[in-house]
Amino acid sequence: MPVNSTIDHCKVPNNSTYEVLSWVMVGEFVLGLPLNLSVLYIFIFRYKFWKNKSIFLFNIVVADFLLMVILPAKVYHYQNGQRRSPINAECKTMHFLLFLNRGASIAFLITLSIDRYFNVVHLGRRNFVKVLKKTPQISILIWVLLLPLTIPTMVKTFECCNSHGRKEETPSHDVTDTFREIVYFAQIIIPFIILVYCSVRIVNRLRRKTVGEKTKLRRAVLVVISVVVVFALCFLPSTIARAVLLAVRLMDLQVEEDVVVQVYDSLMVLSYSDCLLDPLVYCFCNSGFKDAYISTFCPQFLQRKLLKADFGLGTTTTTTITTITMNCGNRTVSLPIVEK
Repeated sequence: MPVNSTIDHCKVPNNSTYEVLSWVMVGEFVLGLPLNLSVLYIFIFRYKFWKNKSIFLFNIVVADFLLMVILPAKVYHYQNGQRRSPINAECKTMHFLLFLNRGASIAFLITLSIDRYFNVVHLGRRNFVKVLKKTPQISILIWVLLLPLTIPTMVKTFECCNSHGRKEETPSHDVTDTFREIVYFAQIIIPFIILVYCSVRIVNRLRRKTVGEKTKLRRAVLVVISVVVVFALCFLPSTIARAVLLAVRLMDLQVEEDVVVQVYDSLMVLSYSDCLLDPLVYCFCNSGFKDAYISTFCPQFLQRKLLKADFGLGTTTTTTITTITMNCGNRTVSLPIVEK
């Protein structure tokens, strides 16, 4: 397939679009950095995550910081008409941090969702995830296992999607490109299927529970649904756009490609908002973290309201009084039975 090699596909096709995207990333950085710093402070100094079995949540915070590191550089390149850094070492480093962040966020969020699934749907059975949460070494192992899946994304041409028909490829180059794309799509599609399955099973379990037990499970439902929302907003759109972009490039449709490239890059910028949405998951996962955060950073007049507010997530008990009437000779005795 003939390809126009004179086109620099790493230059922005429309300066105005990328100027806007750069300012969107500035907003994400300005909001995300203090938010994640405050979350990190709570986890370490107030909540002491190592004592409260919140090691996986802490790792999600660390993953979000990896994203914060690269945003200023992305802003700089977009404002200078480049889709990626022209410096090879910097380009590879940014790709590595971006996809290590994405892989770690997905891995630990999926683990939390599976933990909720076993606690609700298979209550009483041995929950291996709960055992893993108590072991810091498991978190280190997850990070190590992510490294070989992240390395293929460090190739220079990834950001510009310069593969499969863009230029003459050696067999090794073609294998690297293919493996890279498989990893990219698999790390989104497979976890999303798992999340949807866990959500459906937990919701079905909730429907079969009595009124008194539903309040205990409502938090589990919202945790899994919140993770699904994060996936649906941050990761799925850019994944679909990349599939379309690859298809357009294989067909060598340059005009259509310029449009799809802008859509893809816009949705990638949207995916960076996961560093803003992840703290919502922390609150849903752990009411202790929510209380510690509110008591530390919220004013006094808001603390009373927010700490008392249950938001439909609490574990309040419902008291039901049932009266049993017994005939004892000529007397009738009423015995109340209290159910919680």
